[in-house]
Amino acid sequence: MSALRLKKGTSSKSAYNLRDPHAEGLESHTLAVIVDNEAGVLARVIGLFSGRGYNIDSLTVAEIDHLGHQSRITIVTTGTPAVIEQIKAQLGRIVPVHEVHDLTVEGRAVERELALLKVAGTGEKRVEALRLADIFRANVVDSTLESFTFEITGTPEKIDAFAELMRPLGLSEIARTGVAALSRSQAGM
Repeated sequence: MSALRLKKGTSSKSAYNLRDPHAEGLESHTLAVIVDNEAGVLARVIGLFSGRGYNIDSLTVAEIDHLGHQSRITIVTTGTPAVIEQIKAQLGRIVPVHEVHDLTVEGRAVERELALLKVAGTGEKRVEALRLADIFRANVVDSTLESFTFEITGTPEKIDAFAELMRPLGLSEIARTGVAALSRSQAGM
């Protein structure tokens, strides 16, 4: 989980939306990659992206099969259709990679992300932050006299919207897990 310190005067755009995915024919795709859970595999996958100048908008990885020692890497990336196809083909050629699924083209997928947001404020701003958290179904997981830490789960767009509303109320820090996604189709991976 990475943390991002927010400073006064910084852009209010999410790190997930720095580029307009519709500009220049760019598309955002969510890829699910099943790999052997062994040292160096994640570095090889990330090396493929960095070595060719591809951007990773979101990355999550966790073991999904303890007995089979397999992990699932979920990557959200942006590129032209040709670049996305090239990424999938190159991922498929990495030896410890067993499967590559483009959840964006395989049908509808369920995407969720978890975020922690620290909001510092007093008086009416504090009351407003709690009211908005209730609307967004965010939970207070820590509280001091000066701040709240909220936990929120949902789509990246929901988290972006919550963060934008918290910004004028004293949002001082945010940590996001990255997208976890599953296909909604009957066939599992």
